[in-house]
Amino acid sequence: MPSGFDARNPPFDRLAGHEIETLRAALDIGYFPPGEVILAHGRPAESLHVIIKGSVEVREGGTLNTVLGPKDSFDSRALVHGAAGEDFIAAEETLGYLIPGDVVRTLVAGNAGFAAFFYSEVSDKLDAFVRAHRAEGVESVLRARVREASRGPAVVVDGATSLEEVGHLMREANINALFVQDGDRTGVVTGMNLAKAAVLRRLPLETPVRDVCHFDVIAVSADDFIFEALLLMTRHDKRRIAVRTNGAFSGFLEDIDILGLVAGNSQLIPGRIDRARGVDDLAIAARDIQAQVERLHRQGVRVEAIADITSDLNRRLFVKLFELLAPASIREAGCLILMGSEGRGEQTVRTDQDNGLLLAVPVDDADLATFRTDFSSALAGFGFPPCPGGVMVDNPLWSQPVEGLVRQMRAWTLDRTPEAALNLAIFFDAVALCGRTELLAEARGALVEMMRGEQALLARFANLIESFGTPSLGVLTSLMATVGVGSEAIDIKKAGIFPIVHGIRTMALDRGIMVTATAGRIEALAEAGAFDTEFARELIGALRVFMEYRLQTQLEAVRRGALEREALVRPSQLHSADRDILRDALRIVRRFRELIRNRYKLGAF
Repeated sequence: MPSGFDARNPPFDRLAGHEIETLRAALDIGYFPPGEVILAHGRPAESLHVIIKGSVEVREGGTLNTVLGPKDSFDSRALVHGAAGEDFIAAEETLGYLIPGDVVRTLVAGNAGFAAFFYSEVSDKLDAFVRAHRAEGVESVLRARVREASRGPAVVVDGATSLEEVGHLMREANINALFVQDGDRTGVVTGMNLAKAAVLRRLPLETPVRDVCHFDVIAVSADDFIFEALLLMTRHDKRRIAVRTNGAFSGFLEDIDILGLVAGNSQLIPGRIDRARGVDDLAIAARDIQAQVERLHRQGVRVEAIADITSDLNRRLFVKLFELLAPASIREAGCLILMGSEGRGEQTVRTDQDNGLLLAVPVDDADLATFRTDFSSALAGFGFPPCPGGVMVDNPLWSQPVEGLVRQMRAWTLDRTPEAALNLAIFFDAVALCGRTELLAEARGALVEMMRGEQALLARFANLIESFGTPSLGVLTSLMATVGVGSEAIDIKKAGIFPIVHGIRTMALDRGIMVTATAGRIEALAEAGAFDTEFARELIGALRVFMEYRLQTQLEAVRRGALEREALVRPSQLHSADRDILRDALRIVRRFRELIRNRYKLGAF
């Protein structure tokens, strides 16, 4: 029995101790000279191969798709689903573990996590494996800092303030507790204190608040751990405790705030946005949203759910900013829109701004100029970088009367440049946030009328899919690593996300499908007969894979302060099971690109 088998190597790390022993007892070792076909296309597999030494080329016809190296395994699909979809050929002298097929099938039947490695759909594999890297749950919440959950800023009133005045202050600030400064004493008064004073004690509304607040304030530092705050709450039987930052009271921590950390805290942020009285208040909520992304990711939330939550919170943020900054003339005549990934609801970590303003009628030039500058500057201050292509409210091209934008789109349809096609693509993803929302429906409808049925225009539009290639995972990375050159990185946005997003966007525009989310467009296209439901599931699964890996790289780039690397994945640094998922997803993209090329005859360009 071979003794060097690494059971920590995915997917074998999903096996229990007795299952690993069963597997070890059945292991054999195979030797394959250079050029030997280890497993041929269309043939069933008798064993699962795990490479010990050497490398194996994975070929489809005359195309080299992948080069597998040590710890990589093959071919899970052939073993469970009947036949290999590719040829596996020894690129050099190769040694590998051989795990009998009947042993693998027994383990698959008894272990759902291990079985996921053998699923044919990449979305199922992702569900099973991605949580293994980031399932921290409640433990991570308890190790969070109080500042991640506490509410602020602190509102302080003088002890002589009347109960009536305090009640109005609470309502205006949308809070249920504030601090009372009475000489050298600091106390706390809550909405419940006011209610009891008025209803049970029948105190006059002119009563000073010092008479009903309590001065036994229990406080915790903003830098303390949540578990320390929980201990204080339990010890003193409190549902709410004060928070100090640099020695001064800065807000409160309530039990609902801690519960919010477990659930992701997303239900608390809308309240903070609603309570904002200025741009500075909104900046705090914006930081909360970004911190929320990493927290949800740590807790194992699916990437599309993170995108949904983040998009919803960002949209609330933009609407509130619009309400704070837009003068009456713009609020009455304007429609604030989001475009790009924000419009599709697929944004997680912030990239650049993609927003605009449609107007029903021209407005005062001074009002518009001030709003353009203030809105885009505020978003930049919140951490939304300016769009390199200028797709922002502060660009007059993207903040103008709807008739002007429709004329501009007509000019873009006649323009043969990639930049014009990209502008049309960005706008087709637009959603209306507030104001005269019918303006966006009018403009998007006009775009569909311009493009629908115009095969030459659609072909030029579709040709953007050729802006970036989709690599065959391993062709460069594994070969270069074996000769000591170092591994290459894959830009997951260019190689995977963009081809799916834009190809589907083209097909949706072609058929007049007005859904904005890519997954929703795929489902609508499948219902319309553009492709079968199985391929639709594969496309959605591949998109989820790319979004998941991109989110991981984005969070790492934020931590390192290297945002220029926010979409780069290095396959050599992934586990073999993760590389297998990525390889499957890239294969689906290559199939989809061929579908788009053939449908829109892109070979003519």
